[in-house]
Amino acid sequence: MKLREAYDVWVSIKLLIRIIAGLLAGVVLAVLLPDLPYLHILGDMFIGALKAIAPILVFLLVISALSKSRQKLGPQFKVVIVLYIVSTILSAIVAVMFDLIHPLTVTLSIPGGTSTVNDFETLISNLANNLVQNPVSAIINGNYLGVLFWSVLFGLLLKKYGSDAAIDLASNLSNVVTHVIRVVIEFAPLGIFGIVYNTISKNSISIFQEYGALILVLVAAMLVVMFVTNPILVALITRRNPYPLLFRCLKTSALTAFFTRSSAANIPVNMKLAKEMDLDEEFYSVSIPLGATINMNGAAITISMLALVCANSINQEVNVGLAILLCVVSAIAACGASGVAGGSLLLVPLACSMFGISDDIAMQMVAIGFTIGVIQDSMETALNSSSDILFTAAADIYERPDHEFKI
Repeated sequence: MKLREAYDVWVSIKLLIRIIAGLLAGVVLAVLLPDLPYLHILGDMFIGALKAIAPILVFLLVISALSKSRQKLGPQFKVVIVLYIVSTILSAIVAVMFDLIHPLTVTLSIPGGTSTVNDFETLISNLANNLVQNPVSAIINGNYLGVLFWSVLFGLLLKKYGSDAAIDLASNLSNVVTHVIRVVIEFAPLGIFGIVYNTISKNSISIFQEYGALILVLVAAMLVVMFVTNPILVALITRRNPYPLLFRCLKTSALTAFFTRSSAANIPVNMKLAKEMDLDEEFYSVSIPLGATINMNGAAITISMLALVCANSINQEVNVGLAILLCVVSAIAACGASGVAGGSLLLVPLACSMFGISDDIAMQMVAIGFTIGVIQDSMETALNSSSDILFTAAADIYERPDHEFKI
């Protein structure tokens, strides 16, 4: 069979099924034959590929998103954008609070020479220096703060001074790198197989107790945002009981998004629901796709939580000031997570870099994220997508309080 045909057969099997198969195969083989050589290479290659492409992805995604944001928005859009941004920041805060209440750790391999920073003044100094590092060096070294700083600057200036051709080029390059990431993710089952085999053969099957605890905390944080903080925001905006609207959105949008695991793929579902509720079509036809891009409650929780667990696991102290800064950075980073398979996981190193955590360690957390992604990604997408239609409806109710909405 030709290589292309073999690849087509491979990708024809659902990624979720392949990941589960790779996970189970790694567990079984590690228990039965724990001393097999070379299998760890599969995990090393997968993490290495992510390390290589993730900084480029972040750089181009941010430039493309900022340079294309030329939509002039009216009152409804201002309300919904405020809801999107505030809810995303609150989601990151919820994740930080969960970590403060019940800190979690996981088993990580710490390379020799890894530096961590405990002095706050030194940390701020390092952050400032990393922020203005040469952009090429920042990409090569995986310095995500530098990558973020320069990409924001390039994106804003490209928006103001760039030609349409230049903006299209940035968008096209972003799309190409996104497709490269998708190809890498297609081989995630092999990488997870190697990672799980290596982890269990060294640490025994009890390692999954750590992963189970991490899943429970992630899901709990997302449920708090879904049923507490988001409804509070909706109640403040609409001056109504938010739960009838919330349950309508969850019943239609969250349930579908949980199984599709794609906010973009769930846009038609949200559009149909918006029409059924008699929302303003001119408004929701832009607001819902916009939400699928920048409204990333679940992603903010994932990014913040995994970064904090990584810091806990290497005994890196995180003070309150740094935790607040993490919430802001996670919210910004989450806005770039849409449309990319495992997008929120690939932005975890950006948050980790705030703690002086090396890319080698951060990418191990990314790999763990893919291992638990069967549940984490489904819940994250359900939260993200249902919030899009929830906040769209809330903003429309705010602007048209006397309209008879079909909720």
